[in-house]
Amino acid sequence: MASLINMLSVSPTILSPSITRTSSLQTRPNLSPCSVSFNKRRLTIRAAETDANEVKSEAPDKAPAKNGSSFNQLLGIKGAAQESNIWKIRLQLTKPVTWPPLVWGVVCGAAASGNFHWNVEDVAKSILCMMMSGPFLTGYTQTLNDWYDREIDAINEPYRPIPSGAISENEVINQIWVLLLGGLTTAGILDIWAGHDFPILFYLALGGSLLSYIYSAPPLKLKQNGWIGNFALGASYISLPWWAGQALFGTLTPDVIVLTLLYSIAGLGIAIVNDFKSVEGDRALGLQSLPVAFGSETAKWICVGAIDITQLSVAGYLLGAGKPYYALALLALIAPQVFFQFKYFLKDPVKYDVKYQASAQPFLVLGLLVTALATSH
Repeated sequence: MASLINMLSVSPTILSPSITRTSSLQTRPNLSPCSVSFNKRRLTIRAAETDANEVKSEAPDKAPAKNGSSFNQLLGIKGAAQESNIWKIRLQLTKPVTWPPLVWGVVCGAAASGNFHWNVEDVAKSILCMMMSGPFLTGYTQTLNDWYDREIDAINEPYRPIPSGAISENEVINQIWVLLLGGLTTAGILDIWAGHDFPILFYLALGGSLLSYIYSAPPLKLKQNGWIGNFALGASYISLPWWAGQALFGTLTPDVIVLTLLYSIAGLGIAIVNDFKSVEGDRALGLQSLPVAFGSETAKWICVGAIDITQLSVAGYLLGAGKPYYALALLALIAPQVFFQFKYFLKDPVKYDVKYQASAQPFLVLGLLVTALATSH
């Protein structure tokens, strides 16, 4: 269950969200001569004296800034400092900055169930569900996405852990498996704890993990298509964690499924925000992100349109359902988002992407909670 902060960087996941191509990368300076070649499945490192599996992790020799931030490195966002500690690098690959939206989705689902109570057992259940959604399955998704994006990152962000050689192939693959199995196991434990006759949380986790894979990996690689890929990403960050939280404490109903999928169109818009910074690499590798397909000027209006029209539609639904106060509250939360879109995003979606997301998205996630509370009454 899978992302709305920096959405994020990610491919989909529950609870948590490549085509064959060749790219030449500079590897560690102490391996000479050496080359790196990519195919569909594996990263092969050929060196005169060192085998790939014997290469130890090192700090990348190229960083985005001379004075990179250690805090940014731990969160997995740009402006990160060089790092040689393998556990900090592993954490960076999971991009903790993308976990909060999934955690919030679980909160919304629990609220929508109408059955969450502030007692020790329910709080413990919700925390375990959040761990499944964030550290395990979003971490799995982000690591998997970075693995399949290693060629494009070599163009856009060559200082990232995988293209820079700061972490080895086997270390990345082991991390992917550990996080995936940890998330699925946690989902099974939650099903048993909740007394489910049908293991709905396990199947939601399994389905979300599969969606993460086909989003990032060939032959389907959904992210190659700006529309399908971004909607899958939006659904993973909004619908899937909501469904998990609601199924844990109550019953997942068809009307909630439809409503959250509609809200996922707003997630599509949020996902487009991150496509602008990757236009150069996407175009070079033939990926049809919306800024590549339509141009940046048109794509930024598609982005804000998807976000705003979706929320206005949900407000209309709540009004038609006889919940005018919730509808008005949602409208009040849409207004500042529009203000920040004109102040930051529409002026320069690359320069102001972080400022825009930090300013506008808190209002969007509060709107999610308003909608969740409306559906519980």
